[in-house]
Amino acid sequence: MTVRHTERVEVDLGDRAYPVLIGPGVRHRLPAEVARIGARRAVVVSARPPEWTPDPGVPHRVVPARDGEHDKTLATVAALCREFADFGLTRADVVVSCGGGTTTDVVGLAAGLYHRGVAVIHLPTSLLAQVDASVGGKTAVNLPEGKNLVGVYWQPRAVLCDTEHLSTLPEVERRNGYGEIARAHFIGAGDLRGRSVTAQITACVALKARVVAADERDAGLRHILNYGHTLGHALERATDFRLRHGEAVGVGTVFAGRLAGLLGRIPAGRVDEHREVVAGYGLDTALPAGVDHDDLLALMRRDKKSTSGLSFVLDGPAGPELVPDVPEQAVRAALARM
Repeated sequence: MTVRHTERVEVDLGDRAYPVLIGPGVRHRLPAEVARIGARRAVVVSARPPEWTPDPGVPHRVVPARDGEHDKTLATVAALCREFADFGLTRADVVVSCGGGTTTDVVGLAAGLYHRGVAVIHLPTSLLAQVDASVGGKTAVNLPEGKNLVGVYWQPRAVLCDTEHLSTLPEVERRNGYGEIARAHFIGAGDLRGRSVTAQITACVALKARVVAADERDAGLRHILNYGHTLGHALERATDFRLRHGEAVGVGTVFAGRLAGLLGRIPAGRVDEHREVVAGYGLDTALPAGVDHDDLLALMRRDKKSTSGLSFVLDGPAGPELVPDVPEQAVRAALARM
């Protein structure tokens, strides 16, 4: 099988460095990546049909999965680990994920926990997963109390972003991915509007690779990757995930601009730029109807970044940074303007 032009981004983490390959047909490189890490057998966890589930080139078991936040639970992780055990998976083997961002999150966490860590390779198949979720080693599942509250850092051994997978996506899933691309505009990726989807994915991955290499464990700089996510995660929970992650992050990005403006961190023109960029990707810029502001505040207080009051990643004179102890009155005022 011929693989056409491929972009390559290295996530530089010393002896745990790994490549992210982006382009049409890169899923066919899976056997070579499995061989490179020396894995003898594999469990392939796939949320895609058989024709889109690649052969890892070694003896393997395929475990069907289902994309979606409602399966992003500890129960799903336990079920996967039992599949690994039944197959006899060892530390000399590899787990492969094939699916959207929720699948890479759940499978990554299962791989990080089973035998205290086995190798994992991600084949993200949605735009959202390719631009963000599959890269960086953050794995997590949800609790009823909040999103991504239980997880570990577990870096993959390779990520294969096959852009041919994107041809199978419905329009709603493309919109979902553009929410993460829109927020990348404000954290260093530059203006990606009008560029090819491969260029957009590559720019977002390269930005994330630089940030992760500098701050793998989210101690400082990596907070900027959560731009728009504090309200975004709250909106997902408040709508029972009817609002998808990327769509919610798009709204959260507009909110971050409004809040930063109210706090005097950025001028009016920069506030307007947030709305213009998000709208430019065809995303909604207002809160969905019927969402209770008190519920959103309660959910945002439980955000995993909150160590001191309401905390948000906000733009400012020195660029985006984590701002703790934001006054509730300002948050309510920004929500009212949404």
